[in-house]
Amino acid sequence: MKTIRTLLGASATALTLAFIATGNAQAQAPAAPAAAAPLMTEKKVFSLPSYTTFGGKTIKNVKVGYETYGTLNAKGDNAIFVPHFYTGTSHAAGKYKAADAAAGYWDVIIGAGKPIDTDKFFVISADTLSNLNTKDPMVTTTGPSSINADTGKPYGMSFPVIAMRDSVAVHKALVDSLGVKKLYAVMGASGGSLQTVEWTVLYPDFVDRAIPVISPGLSISPWAVALLDIWVAPIKADPKWNNGDYYATGEPLDGIALALKLVTITTRHWGWVEKTFGYKPADATKPPVEAIGNRFASEDALTKAGIARAVTTDANNYIYMAKANQLFNVEDEAAKIKAKFLFLPAQSDLVFPPEMAKKAAEKLRGLGKSADVFVIEGDGGHLDGVLAIAKASDVIRAFLAK
Repeated sequence: MKTIRTLLGASATALTLAFIATGNAQAQAPAAPAAAAPLMTEKKVFSLPSYTTFGGKTIKNVKVGYETYGTLNAKGDNAIFVPHFYTGTSHAAGKYKAADAAAGYWDVIIGAGKPIDTDKFFVISADTLSNLNTKDPMVTTTGPSSINADTGKPYGMSFPVIAMRDSVAVHKALVDSLGVKKLYAVMGASGGSLQTVEWTVLYPDFVDRAIPVISPGLSISPWAVALLDIWVAPIKADPKWNNGDYYATGEPLDGIALALKLVTITTRHWGWVEKTFGYKPADATKPPVEAIGNRFASEDALTKAGIARAVTTDANNYIYMAKANQLFNVEDEAAKIKAKFLFLPAQSDLVFPPEMAKKAAEKLRGLGKSADVFVIEGDGGHLDGVLAIAKASDVIRAFLAK
């Protein structure tokens, strides 16, 4: 089996790790046209001396990584911002080096001649605050694992609570610094869809179009709030977490691995798991009926995936990003929105079922807004919003042409 980039935005071995949740899914995305030259990009860093959160707390020395594709026009109005999902990074497309094994997670739709055409658009993507992948040298983020300038130690759980809109506000400062006068569109998946909607509420005159992919709509659902709580529970139950104070004593890797195992299975669909693994043992010489420790193929893949990813994930950043997702709710601010919307839910999504996006579109239309819905068909679950995004290529291209 070949090595892939998992959906959590880090390297992992074995093809089955593709059902780790919401990150860089390059190896599983549909192939781009063979004749297309690879899109090249580089990682840069944006800094702010300080930032005050929407909760009123000040964070010093804020930094986020970002990358761009294409060229900003003279009017500064051809930019498209691509926020990433819960466990992803800003590596949305292209390669850093020609020899890289895989391109960014949405390379199939971002590039010359593709739906998000870099011959026409200037595309920007940036790491969120409290990015889970802070150990990746290509990720720059300020969060609980960062050093507090006042103490010289990692913030840990003393880091201020952040919402998704805090990352959006920092990204707005980044976009302004690049000379962008207006965003032609914002498009993001999962946690990136939350940021997409926040852009349209916080800066209604700045954003013309919004494409939330695998989105809960205008607020996180109570179902997803509970799901996120379950995702972080194994970390908090690991004694090594030590209420977030583990940087000098050793990370809660067992808790992280189990947490990622939960994320993995909940972001897929039973149909995909059945088709991929079937009802068979992980090792034909070790039937599950003969010993408690003998695993089925599906549970073995889940376990190995969680362990592989745990070493690249920071536990506190994981917890803070879960809270940021839980805080998403713009239901009472929807009237501010001026952008045209295209929701792209996934048919088999068990995290944010299509009904949520349809309900949001209906509410926006009731407020006199423009909102369309296109359902991505397939049995891949939540991750179809990343892995099967090519199925929406024609719809995306047409929407951007409006």
